[in-house]
Amino acid sequence: MNLSLAGRVAIVTGASRGIGRAIAEGLASAGASVIVNHRASSAQADEVVAAIERSGGRAAAIQADMANVTDIYRLVSATIEKFGALDILVNNAGVGHRTEMSDMTEKEFDWTMVTNARGPMFAIQAAVPCMRDNGRIINISSCGTHVAQITGLLAVYQMSKGALEQLARCYMKELGVRGITINSVLPGFVETELASDTPQEYKDALIRRTALRRLGTAEEIAAAVCFLASDAARWITGEAIQVSGGLA
Repeated sequence: MNLSLAGRVAIVTGASRGIGRAIAEGLASAGASVIVNHRASSAQADEVVAAIERSGGRAAAIQADMANVTDIYRLVSATIEKFGALDILVNNAGVGHRTEMSDMTEKEFDWTMVTNARGPMFAIQAAVPCMRDNGRIINISSCGTHVAQITGLLAVYQMSKGALEQLARCYMKELGVRGITINSVLPGFVETELASDTPQEYKDALIRRTALRRLGTAEEIAAAVCFLASDAARWITGEAIQVSGGLA
């Protein structure tokens, strides 16, 4: 089984911390040159690049707001300028509010949908003409799109993530003629910096619903992404793959 990504070039959006950082480092360790995208975390993105380079990999940090279409096109152009090609796009950047539906504002709704759904769509639009044949597009969704939620606090977030999965289903045949695959990875609850303020009782409830009786790690999500980016996954496309330890 060939899991090497030597000679490949990848963009990972929202890669300055958490799952995005783990994905960027995982792709780099498999041999890819990686663009570490960030919106406003330049110091953290530089840390990711430094860590990759210390391990012998190649990486560069590029600022771009995935809610801004002009920024998205600039990100892709800068990637080609830096590394000369593009093979892998990981749509990881995302935002979300824990807001009751009765309190959801139009501004919060629009920001979530623009970043989580519109951003990846235009990232694909910008990337595909530049992407080499047999490329890989991997959307980071959420297992919450397939699992009943304890509360409705993340309803709009889950709505936006569900759109990513439909995006993959709609694009797969158009992209397939060039051997480009497009899949969605659906993480369960993962211990990250952003999740640190989640109430313990909520975490405990999720653990009880998880077959493996624990929360996940960012590295476990990254491992699934690295597999989908490899030649070993060349016959997988249009799929929504839950990586959640059996959360139900």
